[in-house]
Amino acid sequence: MKIVIIGGTGLIGSQVANLLKHDHEVVAASPHTGVDTLTGEGLDNALQHAQVVIDVSNSPSFADEPVMHFFKTSTENLMRAAKQAGVQHFIALSVVGTDQLQASGYFRAKQAQESLIGASGIPFTIVRATQFFEFAGGIVAMSTSGGELRLSDALIQPIASADVASFIAKVATESPVNHLLEIGGPEQYTIAEWITQYLVVSQKAIAVVTDSNAPYSGAILEKATLTPSHPVYLGSTEYTAWIAQPENRN
Repeated sequence: MKIVIIGGTGLIGSQVANLLKHDHEVVAASPHTGVDTLTGEGLDNALQHAQVVIDVSNSPSFADEPVMHFFKTSTENLMRAAKQAGVQHFIALSVVGTDQLQASGYFRAKQAQESLIGASGIPFTIVRATQFFEFAGGIVAMSTSGGELRLSDALIQPIASADVASFIAKVATESPVNHLLEIGGPEQYTIAEWITQYLVVSQKAIAVVTDSNAPYSGAILEKATLTPSHPVYLGSTEYTAWIAQPENRN
């Protein structure tokens, strides 16, 4: 079976490719390999004779207009090419809470992506995942101001990227479900609790302030916005064990 992974050289895509390459013909498609979904360059050739397409790509900019342009244009190009190639299963990675975070330009763009896939007529599975363990450092950089880290007391259920990749690789070998699937990690914390663990292990001396009105990606969170309501899969990797490995601290 030919499986094309859009974003196949990134964090999730490269892991999915490694899991599938021994039993399938896998094409890791990205601008680095001559496939650009934003311009359409190389797309038709990459998808030729593909049975499955997995989209784990992400926008290089999270600013409102560029991120909407990326997801809308890229998805339109992908749907056209996938329909032309006769793709039998289109899989996309999205984010738990997307429909509840429409105050955020990023999540409005992800909602547009999901809607375009659902309306395409191509059999699909959309996997909404919680935040990856690997994102902790980015959250610190995004939320630190004046030497202080202001974080929401909303819940989060982070997941290891390896567990996300494992689930997506499994979905790629199954029939499309034509709806959303939610996945998450094995444990819930408040965002402040999770990031405090990261700071302690990483030996970063930043004061954490818990604030229920602290925005996340430009949106105010309700208590359970970032946790899956009906998860079909919970990863087995615990954060404390993962962050204890030196290579996982950034």
